[in-house]
Amino acid sequence: MIDKGLKKMKKVFLGGTCNKSLWRDELIPKLDINYYNPVVPNWTEAIKHQEIEERTSADYCLYVITSKMKGVYSIAEIIDDSNKRPERTVFCFSEIDGPFEPVIKKSLKAVGEMAESNGATWCKDFAEVAEVLK
Repeated sequence: MIDKGLKKMKKVFLGGTCNKSLWRDELIPKLDINYYNPVVPNWTEAIKHQEIEERTSADYCLYVITSKMKGVYSIAEIIDDSNKRPERTVFCFSEIDGPFEPVIKKSLKAVGEMAESNGATWCKDFAEVAEVLK
């Protein structure tokens, strides 16, 4: 018998900058929601498939971009999710790992504006992210 008084705890996929970025360590203690952290010591095909499943099934997909970003796949994920699942997509860029070059910061603002125009939520800091995910 299922107790209808129990609610499923919501979950957020923590996408974005990896590369030993500090943002997850800073944000996770502020979260009042389950989360999936895709950062693992050894990347495998099985982990890749698990990440895709977690990203697809999560109640929210959060993408935090920091100056430690080396690739652009997370940017593609932000725009992809803001088109396919705008109500579940949250974006933030943070200088927790150091400042962005001005041209990169300008570009990230444009990404935020594009995602927001698609219906995604663009947060300016971690306090706002934690509030949105409550």
